[in-house]
Amino acid sequence: QVQLAESGGGSVQAGGSLRLSCAASGSMFGINPMGWYRQVPGKQRELVAEMYSGGRTNYADSVKGRFAISRDNTKNTVYLQMNSLKPEDTAVYYCRAVVISNPPKLSESEYWGQGSQVIVSS
Repeated sequence: QVQLAESGGGSVQAGGSLRLSCAASGSMFGINPMGWYRQVPGKQRELVAEMYSGGRTNYADSVKGRFAISRDNTKNTVYLQMNSLKPEDTAVYYCRAVVISNPPKLSESEYWGQGSQVIVSS
């Protein structure tokens, strides 16, 4: 089975930066897409950023220009560089990967990381 291991969460002052990492391990043929979601109490989990294997990206409007997603396909790892952090960025951030299984099935399955707490103080 596939596991997603997250790291890099923590506390930072407004205007600071954090970098989240997520490494996928296990048996897989590929991952497409891979990205980050976040959730605060009382609200739905929302997309922050995702990247497809070909390089195409999607960002939430609220983080455009401040966050940058990158991906190392050789390591099955995705990163989220978060700059100019704001208190409203405070949330639990979850790594998400859509995993393509090995042949002959080539089926898709969704996996989630355990979540990383990000706290931004004003």
